[in-house]
Amino acid sequence: MLPASFRKQLPDGSGEQFVINRGFENCLVLYPMQTWNKISAEVDKLNDFKPKVREFKRLFRNGATVVEVDSAGRLLVPKMLLERAGIQKDMVFTAQGDKVELWNKDTYYSYIEEHKDNFSDLADEITSGNTKTPDSE
Repeated sequence: MLPASFRKQLPDGSGEQFVINRGFENCLVLYPMQTWNKISAEVDKLNDFKPKVREFKRLFRNGATVVEVDSAGRLLVPKMLLERAGIQKDMVFTAQGDKVELWNKDTYYSYIEEHKDNFSDLADEITSGNTKTPDSE
């Protein structure tokens, strides 16, 4: 079931069709079609003459499936993807900017628990020199 509150936040016309795919961690990622098209276009720009690029493209698009919301607000997630993410019953639906991650509930909370003590260091590492301040604009 795709939460109505999530669908209301999407731009008009983008809440009916999505692409669902494997995530980088052990989760699935649900992209509104508009977002998927932008990401896919960026991936297409990568240099196919590089073996690592070809490998990335194959792995990134492996399993990507177009899904549509039915009249009851449900999405049919392919069994192969559910198995890949270990989702059997309880699922966590977590917004990540312009996409949504779908996790097995236990896997998600284990991941958060495992990484919670490093949060401050992680924030410092990835934002050092990369944030805008009123003076830098």
